[in-house]
Amino acid sequence: MITQTILDETTAAQVAQLFTTLSDTSRVRIIGALSARELSVGEIAAIVGISQSAVSHHLRHLRQMYLVRARKEGRYVYYSLDDEHVDDLFRCGLEHVQHG
Repeated sequence: MITQTILDETTAAQVAQLFTTLSDTSRVRIIGALSARELSVGEIAAIVGISQSAVSHHLRHLRQMYLVRARKEGRYVYYSLDDEHVDDLFRCGLEHVQHG
């Protein structure tokens, strides 16, 4: 039996925006880095190989889409994936590419 998911326009637009956010390779690499553990902007920049300014820019987009969250500790801010769904989405995409 085949089931069909019919989306209303608003939900379809939200899903499209999610995939648009994930269409940037730096953002995908940031999510990959955060799938391992919580990291600061400097740590993310070193792992991904882009400037701290660029990381901050990408994190702003990822936060707006509720893909990552921030936690302040003193003058430092640490980032992590917002919830397990983000990690699941990342891992499913990675598996699809690796086995496709």
